[in-house]
Amino acid sequence: MSIRPYRPEDCEALARLFYDAVHTVNAKDYTEQQLNAWATGTVDLEAWDRSLTAHFTLVAEENGVITGFGDMDPTGYLDRLFVHRDFQGRGIASALCDRLEPSVSGPITTHASITARPFFEKRGYRVIKEQQVERRGVLLTNFVMEKQRS
Repeated sequence: MSIRPYRPEDCEALARLFYDAVHTVNAKDYTEQQLNAWATGTVDLEAWDRSLTAHFTLVAEENGVITGFGDMDPTGYLDRLFVHRDFQGRGIASALCDRLEPSVSGPITTHASITARPFFEKRGYRVIKEQQVERRGVLLTNFVMEKQRS
């Protein structure tokens, strides 16, 4: 596995990976209606590229296949962290976080899905609050989580 900086030509592949990961990996914790509201399959690629370019964004690859990605904004907000459905459990998310987290000083926050909460807890994040977020008129549960840095 290699980890490299995001390039604009990655954007479409990352959008596909996001959709596929949400609809497979998160399917055990969310209803089909919730999954469809969260990841519709249509992403504003220009807006995603602007966001991914503005953030510290890393892409994991294995044999030319993008296996995961994550991005952190300058305030310490871990925005997206997704791993390809066929590469789950191989340490990709951990490797991405190991590189993303030291890029900022101070606490790191994220809004973790039900599925991702145990992963973040193992990394030392704690739940600040459970919340319901609305996506396209559908409520989804997630957790505001924070990791203090020494």
